[in-house]
Amino acid sequence: MSETNQIDISKLHHIVLRETENESIQEIDANFYREISDFIGNLKKQEFDGVESKIKDTLIQMATDLTSLLIDIRLDKISKSDKIDFENLLDEEKFILDSEEEKRERTEMILSATTNGKSKFLESLSQNHKTKTVVVRFLKEVDEIVGADLERYGPFKIEDIATIPYENAQALISKHVATKVRWED
Repeated sequence: MSETNQIDISKLHHIVLRETENESIQEIDANFYREISDFIGNLKKQEFDGVESKIKDTLIQMATDLTSLLIDIRLDKISKSDKIDFENLLDEEKFILDSEEEKRERTEMILSATTNGKSKFLESLSQNHKTKTVVVRFLKEVDEIVGADLERYGPFKIEDIATIPYENAQALISKHVATKVRWED
C-alpha cells in the first residue's frame, strides 16, 4: 500500500476534525466529495491478499465512516442554524438541502389546502401522487397487476425493470418483491 493512501485518510481525518472543532461550516475544496469517491473507488479496484487486503478494507471503511460523519456534522450545523450560509456549502450538500426545502414546501401546501377547505385540490394531489411512476427492478416473479392508474402491468420475471405507479411500487417494495431503481450517471 502506498503512503498516498495514508495521506488521503490523514487529510480526510483532519478535515473532519476541523469541522468538529468549529461552530461554523468550514470551507472545503469544491471537488472534495468527488476526490473522496475517487480515492475509495481506486482502493476498491486494488486487489490484495492477506494482511494487505484487510488494511485496504479498513482504509475503505475508515474513509466511508469519516465521510458519513462529515456530512452528518455539516448538515447538523445547517439544521441548527437560523440562517443558512450557502458560501461554504458544497454542491452535493446543496443537493441534499433542496430535498428538505421541497419537503417544507409540500408540508405548507398540504396544511394550507387543508385549513382553507381545498379538498378537491387535496384529492387531485393524492391521485396524482398515487399514479406517479417509479422505476423498479423485480426480485421475484410477479403476475400481471392492475396499477393505481387502472392500467395493466406485467407479468414480470426476476430482474425485469419496469415503470409502474408509485402506490403499486411501494406495495411491491414493502413485500421485498421489487426494489426501487435509482439512476446514477
